[in-house]
Amino acid sequence: MLYTIEYLTERILASEKPYDLDKITAAYELANEAHEGVKRSSGEPYITHPIAVADILLDFCMDTDTICAALLHDVVEDTDVSLDTLRKKFGDDVANLVDGVTKIGQVPLNNTKEEQQAENIRKILIAMSKDIRVIIIKLADRLHNMRTIMYRPPEKQRKKALETMNFYAPIAHRLGMSAVKEEMEDISIKILDPFGAKNIEEMLDKHKEQRDTFIDIIKGRIRERITDIEPPPTIEGRVKSVYSIYKKVYVKGKNFDEIYDIYAVRVIVDTVIECYNVLGIIHDIFKPIPYRFKDYIATPKPNHYQSLHTTVIGREGIPFEVQIRTYEMHNTAQYGIAAHWKYKAGLSGSVSGEKRFDWIRHILEQQQDADDINELADAIKVDLAPDDVYVFTPKGDVITLPAGSTIIDFAYAIHTQVGNTMTGAKVGGRMISYDYRLHTGDIVEIQVSPAAHPNRNWLEIAKTSEARAKIRSWFKRECREENIAEGKRLLELEFRRNKMVPTEEFLLEIANLQHIDNVEDFYAAIGYGGVILSKIMQRTKDLYNARNEEKAPVQEENILETGYSRRRRGGVVVEGIDNCLIKFAKCCNPLPGDDIIGFITRGYGVSVHKKDCVNVVNSPSSEKERWINVMWAGGVESESYNATIDIIAEDRTALIADVTSTIAAGRLPIRQISAHQLKNGNGNIIVTVEVASVEQLNNMISRISKIQGVISAERTGIV
Repeated sequence: MLYTIEYLTERILASEKPYDLDKITAAYELANEAHEGVKRSSGEPYITHPIAVADILLDFCMDTDTICAALLHDVVEDTDVSLDTLRKKFGDDVANLVDGVTKIGQVPLNNTKEEQQAENIRKILIAMSKDIRVIIIKLADRLHNMRTIMYRPPEKQRKKALETMNFYAPIAHRLGMSAVKEEMEDISIKILDPFGAKNIEEMLDKHKEQRDTFIDIIKGRIRERITDIEPPPTIEGRVKSVYSIYKKVYVKGKNFDEIYDIYAVRVIVDTVIECYNVLGIIHDIFKPIPYRFKDYIATPKPNHYQSLHTTVIGREGIPFEVQIRTYEMHNTAQYGIAAHWKYKAGLSGSVSGEKRFDWIRHILEQQQDADDINELADAIKVDLAPDDVYVFTPKGDVITLPAGSTIIDFAYAIHTQVGNTMTGAKVGGRMISYDYRLHTGDIVEIQVSPAAHPNRNWLEIAKTSEARAKIRSWFKRECREENIAEGKRLLELEFRRNKMVPTEEFLLEIANLQHIDNVEDFYAAIGYGGVILSKIMQRTKDLYNARNEEKAPVQEENILETGYSRRRRGGVVVEGIDNCLIKFAKCCNPLPGDDIIGFITRGYGVSVHKKDCVNVVNSPSSEKERWINVMWAGGVESESYNATIDIIAEDRTALIADVTSTIAAGRLPIRQISAHQLKNGNGNIIVTVEVASVEQLNNMISRISKIQGVISAERTGIV
């Protein structure tokens, strides 16, 4: 349909709500003039989009200022109209709402795609924490864009659909706006997997007539048994959304016939007592299916959704779901936060101060100290996930967590100190491991000790951003020196693996990219998990290569074309020198297969280094003439060389035995081995073995990495 101001005005007058029509009309006139001559991808005048967004918000009976902001939401970003102009004409509320919606889309272009997404999410959450109406406008804006997405190019459709599925639909869910969430998901899945979505629709259409008849019969049976309830309850029938069925068929691998709640009947009554009375009647009429009852009235969802859910089966042998709720619960389920305006607060005011929005501020607080902005997007996706588990403390208190959460998440959800001092946990009286995935109904008992403290491995096990943030905070606060040492070690390992030799200036540059002022703090952030190396190394490598290209290094001489002495000493040929003493530098411990270079020592012959050894790169210019080309001689496989492996693993019984037996199975002699416990509770084993080549060493490192509990196994130059 073509949205016009006449249509919008008719809807406003029909609502019989006290809207300020003059103010809304003035907002339309300014927007219409600002967007004059601009067309949408569909060919329609651009002004039809702001009117459509305002129309969606009218469904929620949003206040006058929100309707005005919807009409004006693109003028500051896309036209010459200034925020000051809006403030003078329409007041602070409208200007602030438009400013909030505008800022959501303004992300620095020099950021990576991941950083843009994370920063965008952060802006949305900040705007939501100030005035929840900002995100309601944004959701209406996105919903209309999804309704008209067929006019966009295919690649744009997929990008918008994925963004909607990953973020905007979960936000709508978290705000309790189920109608918006389901429509966004259904449109998105039809773009992302058109074949799968069409298959679901065909299965639903195949028995549409029989389905409608079945639902009418069920509604009739229920109505006959609840005639004594006054006023008479409302009874509705429905079919699950395409995407909810799609998830069960294609994600969980169920057959269409195995989905019990495709069909659903909803009974809406006046009071909570009537909800439970109707539940008893339903279970008397139909046979309940075991373990398919959920009481969201006693245990509401985090988005304040309340209802009784039970799955039953009738004489026809067809299972179906029955939802029972009060009218107030139904309004909250349909409109979420917008129910505040539609049914409670009339047409004015913001509800940002309500406790129900503490989760927004909570997410922001947990992430405010994060040094890795990319982690924010992943963390928020978990926190906004629509699937939750409901876990009980021994006292019967309910803790709501995202699906897949562990006892670490549970402990930190109770209290920071409980998590920091946890030593183990029991579920149903049975000891379980830290990575145990909690299920709804689990009764969890956390065991603590004043002497206990978090383990770095918990960062990999914890599911929620709250738990990870508290773990990082503990290490950041309590173990700075250890964090610096650990971060430096991890970073040097990554640099060696990628054959990079950074300068102090380069380290400071990559620290600044993570919004950290100095290298020491950068090491510490890596050490306590604030910066995730796996997420920054690709960009770091690209930057390193770019900086080296800028320096235009002189082309290295091809050592194969120079006049080498063919005399071999220790498997190495030295250019132009015969019968010289050869030794291998312990700072980098080179092996056959490594690129090497020689250094003429004073009285000790030639010391052989890896070309990327830090002592080679940082060698003073005054000693440039003492570096000499060397190469591995043919047949060096018959030689043997010492190599050291640094192993970090979970401390456990028989760990050293497993390491030594693995090395023995590879037929490598062990020359030296030492082990000690780290402060974080892990074990550190340093073992020196004899190998013939770097390939043989890498093969052994790969085998060791597969041992149970091994976190990392790295080559080191220290013998």
